[in-house]
Amino acid sequence: MAVILSIFPILLLFVLMLGFKMPGHKSALITLIATLLIAFFAPAHIWDAPGDYYRWGVGWALVEGLLKATFPILIIILMAIYSYNVLLESGEIEVIKRQFTSLTDDRSAMVLLLVWGFGGLLEGMAGFGTAVAIPAAILISLGFKPGFSALVSLIANSVPTGFGAVGVPVITLANEVAPTGVATPEAISDISSKVVLQLSPLMLLVPFVILMLTDRSTKSIVKNLLLSLWVGGISFAVQYFVALYLGAEAPAILGSIAAIIAIIIYTKLFAPKAEKGEKFTARRLFKAWSVYLFILLFILISGPLVKPLNTFLRSTLVSKVHLPIYAEGKFFAFGWLSNAGLMLFLGTVIGGMIQGLSFKKLMSILARTIVNLRKTIITILSLVSIASVMNYAGMILVIASALASATGIYYPLFAPLIGAIGTFVTGSDTSSNILFGKLQNNVAAQLNYPDANWLVASNTTGATGGKIISPQSIAIATASCNMPGKDGEILRSALPYALGYIILGGLMVFFGL
Repeated sequence: MAVILSIFPILLLFVLMLGFKMPGHKSALITLIATLLIAFFAPAHIWDAPGDYYRWGVGWALVEGLLKATFPILIIILMAIYSYNVLLESGEIEVIKRQFTSLTDDRSAMVLLLVWGFGGLLEGMAGFGTAVAIPAAILISLGFKPGFSALVSLIANSVPTGFGAVGVPVITLANEVAPTGVATPEAISDISSKVVLQLSPLMLLVPFVILMLTDRSTKSIVKNLLLSLWVGGISFAVQYFVALYLGAEAPAILGSIAAIIAIIIYTKLFAPKAEKGEKFTARRLFKAWSVYLFILLFILISGPLVKPLNTFLRSTLVSKVHLPIYAEGKFFAFGWLSNAGLMLFLGTVIGGMIQGLSFKKLMSILARTIVNLRKTIITILSLVSIASVMNYAGMILVIASALASATGIYYPLFAPLIGAIGTFVTGSDTSSNILFGKLQNNVAAQLNYPDANWLVASNTTGATGGKIISPQSIAIATASCNMPGKDGEILRSALPYALGYIILGGLMVFFGL
């Protein structure tokens, strides 16, 4: 009964979106109501919950979900799309578009540069949907169809999420399994390098899938294969070296920069040159790219790579809320100065002014962006609240424990699936690692695996695959591509790729032990 009740919200969300083709905001809201009813009225002993306190705690779990959804997820999503809308208003998106089209006539390389290179860089520095929202919006401005733009952005935003937001997911995972609660740099590097090894075939395969989705002709197979091996191989080599020797903060950032350089080298040497190549002065390019340049600058200098400033920002103007369901000393905390949403906002406003927009006009664009994303706001609020309630009620742990018990010695094949379930429900690789990191470590001990970190790392491997079909990511994609109500359609198109990704991850974990 516990397993049936626990899995019901996930199944309901799938049925509503895929079976009834219901818009994402309606599906998520209905699923949230069902989850609340199950968590409140189901017998408390099913999840070993402490009676009356548990029942009213469901309401506080809802409050927690609404807080987590707003700070910082919704803020970052809104600011990411706001940045793109400012480029539309200023007209500078046309310069960016012409720069990409003047680089090469190879549309496949252009798409790979945007979603794998630039998108991976955004994920490595900011995370929280920026790597889906911004590349997808730019692709549409280049003339690609909305459905295609959403799909390739979602597929590309898989591998880099393991080290997204300057390595937060893997660092969190390492802390979860550390005996003291604080992992050593050596432990973080060990888990980081194992994550990269488990993801290595996907670093080659994902670029190939993106290239083939862009150009499906049989004559392009060899070209796409060679380009994916070139770019994916460089991504892997750089990420593995960085993870092994530098830790979790920079693999996605430096790996994506290396991929961008590799793609540009390819276009210079082998790709057909654009027939009408345009030359832009440095000043013109600075103006066109000023929004994104300032966003990247603020994210870099505010992150762990600049530790003194990062420490100051994280310790200044931090709001803390202690909810009744929290243990003594635990708080929901939000840093007003340290969150990526502020960096996106500052970069957009400064860049927008450089592009000739007044502050009043910029605020008008922001207000319009918020109004236009009202359905996305409902979707995100509902989805994060579902995850919070399921976590509080113990539903997610029940699902993972049941899967571990059912698979026995074949558990490593399914270990990434647990991580994927965590990301699907919560929308966050970090949250999945918090939920299941200790579970993976405990199973490794029960099965007497000599290298527990290999199984621990599998949680992030699977979580990156679950990110492709996470309803939160899909909601971001629909908002970026102006496809309201098309969540189910995007989910159906992305599901086969996510399943293949998770299966391959399971095989890597199983045969790598």
